[in-house]
Amino acid sequence: MILFLQQLINGLSLGAIYALIALGYTMVYGTLQLINFAHGEVYMMGAFAALYLAKWLGVDQNPSVPGVIVVAVGAMAFCAVLGMTIERVAYRPLRKMSRLNMLITAIGVSLLLQNIGLLAFGALQSFPSLLPEAKWELTAGLVLRSQDVQIFTTTVALMLALHHIVERTQIGRAMRAVSHSRDTAALMGIPVDRVVSFTFAIGSVLAGAAALLIALDKHKIEPTMGSAYGLKAFVAAVLGGIGSIPGAVAGGLLLGLAETMVSGYIASTWRDAIAFILLIGILLYKPSGLFGKHTVEKV
Repeated sequence: MILFLQQLINGLSLGAIYALIALGYTMVYGTLQLINFAHGEVYMMGAFAALYLAKWLGVDQNPSVPGVIVVAVGAMAFCAVLGMTIERVAYRPLRKMSRLNMLITAIGVSLLLQNIGLLAFGALQSFPSLLPEAKWELTAGLVLRSQDVQIFTTTVALMLALHHIVERTQIGRAMRAVSHSRDTAALMGIPVDRVVSFTFAIGSVLAGAAALLIALDKHKIEPTMGSAYGLKAFVAAVLGGIGSIPGAVAGGLLLGLAETMVSGYIASTWRDAIAFILLIGILLYKPSGLFGKHTVEKV
């Protein structure tokens, strides 16, 4: 029982990270019907932005809560600008072309950013402890880490903020209108380009937050980190129903739980494989995902 509860805590912590990244995939798909495979590299860039900002501000030498907040805001702002730049330069000129052109471009942008990261940052780098770390033994053998608390609280706060933006604000209503029909939204006077750019910014902000959280937890970052986390977050988005915000959250949490349970009860070598087993299963038996809606496309 103790092992199960420990794996549950670990799984929810990992799943929260997947959920934050998966939200970027699902929001972009909802507005452009595009799988933004460069999203994982935006996440990676956010981690390095946080590292160099922490060094520049001296937060790595004098850790403090206000310092970490400044680093977090800076990294998320950097990711937002990067996301909007990718949309403006790489995707917007191809918006009226076939989806295949945009998909190939997304893969190209992903490879470009990854190689820029390799050239600029080198290989594996350590990430400093910017906050005090602690462990609390809830009961015999059951441990809760301060990093888990940070991930839970930050994820919940960001998701509540996202829910407020999407459901309660004018730009949120515009996002939902564009998601339903870009052409109709444009006819109604909604600035589609601005809404799409804002959607990329919001998704990238969440990826930047996830990057800082995982860096504070693992204390190591590398230019290829976006590939693994980005791909698994994409699986989480598909699992929950690509285009569905609640689905992205549920898919991320389910994938995180599945990974930790398989690792704890079967074998750690199956940890990465379970994501693709779930992907194959959901595509075979419920292609629309757990929260997605079945749609018929006329051709």
